[in-house]
Amino acid sequence: MKNIKKFLLIVIGIVAMGLGMLGIILPVLPTTPFLLLSAACFIRSSEKLYNFLITNKYFGHYIKDYREGKGIPKKTKVIALVMLWATILPCIVFFIDKLIIQLVIFAIASTVTVYIIKIKNKEVKAIINEEIG
Repeated sequence: MKNIKKFLLIVIGIVAMGLGMLGIILPVLPTTPFLLLSAACFIRSSEKLYNFLITNKYFGHYIKDYREGKGIPKKTKVIALVMLWATILPCIVFFIDKLIIQLVIFAIASTVTVYIIKIKNKEVKAIINEEIG
């Protein structure tokens, strides 16, 4: 059972990392939330993949900034919240019939929303300066 959990965490981490990498070049896909999910999966399943992720020169700084309390760019937060609710609301309205499950999913999405909103906003200038320097 432990090996299955490790395998699933690695698969989810790789998929999240891929989406995060796409988010670097696609403006509608948030980078930071996917990379944070990937890091959370890897830290519980593969030290080698976690180290690769946090030391990567292209996207390691996203995780480092979050862990150091520097925040997430406001644009990333907005995109993450729009995507969250754009997927949650149709599921609740069209695909889930049981009220209790709808309420649980709505409560989870609301909690995630509050958490994302409370994360410090990182200034865009700081990102540009870090990437140039």
